[in-house]
Amino acid sequence: MSQQLVLLLFDESSKRKQAGSDGESIGNCPFSQRLFMILWLKGVVFNVTTVDLKRKPADLHNLAPGTHPPFLTFQGEVRTDVNKIEEYLEEMLAPPKYPRLAAKNRDSNTAGNDIFSKFSAYVKNTKPEKNKALEKSLNKALAKLDEYLLSPLPDVGSNRKYLDGDELTLADCNLLPKLHVVKVVTKKYRNYDIPSEFRGVWRYLSNAYSRDEFTNTCAADVEIELAYKDVAKRLGK
Repeated sequence: MSQQLVLLLFDESSKRKQAGSDGESIGNCPFSQRLFMILWLKGVVFNVTTVDLKRKPADLHNLAPGTHPPFLTFQGEVRTDVNKIEEYLEEMLAPPKYPRLAAKNRDSNTAGNDIFSKFSAYVKNTKPEKNKALEKSLNKALAKLDEYLLSPLPDVGSNRKYLDGDELTLADCNLLPKLHVVKVVTKKYRNYDIPSEFRGVWRYLSNAYSRDEFTNTCAADVEIELAYKDVAKRLGK
């Protein structure tokens, strides 16, 4: 089984996620990290326990049959769609007790939304003659994000730290885990670095790496690389 980070939210003070390759450390799943970041930014206090799904505990067997984690359970109801879970957390963990995390600018929610699909096509490709075109396609998607990050928004300058301003929002919780996976996996399996001319993207990543909410919810690079070991295909000769 490929390594995934599985997030199970039983209540506001209990959280589990899939273990990494050693059965204990955090495995890779940007979708679960997205939810983990939301809880952290909301200031919710919870305990963390890793779960090795090769030896899945009995209480997980029938929780959400036929679905893939992450999923959330609360008051007997199971939610399995990440977007719906995010909406639920934003609605239930609301002011005045918890901060609102929704982006103010609609375009912030879709900035960079095609990068992961371009990345996937790039690392799965086995044909050398297609590699350059797929790399160009990924660069084009990154350039579009770079342009957004370097452009001013209403009431926000072009030197902002994150997608929507100087504070992390739901939009960042969605994009940053994926962008980190892109950075790690392309370097490992394609010897590709995000071009240095994308100043906005690098500033964005640098600011993210300075935040505990992001770095402490990331899987180790080696876990991300292992997760893509059978996904990232070797280029043929």
